[in-house]
Amino acid sequence: MIEIHFYGKLRRFTPDLDPTGYSTIHVPVQEDDTIQSVLERLGVPLDEVGSNVFLNWSYSALERRVESGDRLAVFPDDMQLLYKWYFPKVGRDVPDDRG
Repeated sequence: MIEIHFYGKLRRFTPDLDPTGYSTIHVPVQEDDTIQSVLERLGVPLDEVGSNVFLNWSYSALERRVESGDRLAVFPDDMQLLYKWYFPKVGRDVPDDRG
C-alpha cells in the first residue's frame, strides 16, 4: 500500500471532502507501478496534476516508481511550487536513491 495525500481540487479523489480534514487514501501497489500509473488507475486527470508531486518528501517526476510503504503528495496544476529550480526532480535527470 502507498499513502496518497491530495491537495486543492484533487481532494475530490478522497472520501473526506472537508477542507479541514485529511485528504488521504491508501492504494495497493502493483508490479512496476509509477506515480503516473497509480494516478491513472485512480482516474485522476493528469492535466489537472501540477508539477508538484512529492514521493517520500522528494520532488518527483511522474515516471518515478512507487513501492509499498511510500508516501505520495499530489498538488493540482493551480498550486505550483515557487522556486522549483532549487529542487532536483527525482526520476527524470536525478536517480532514485533507493539503489
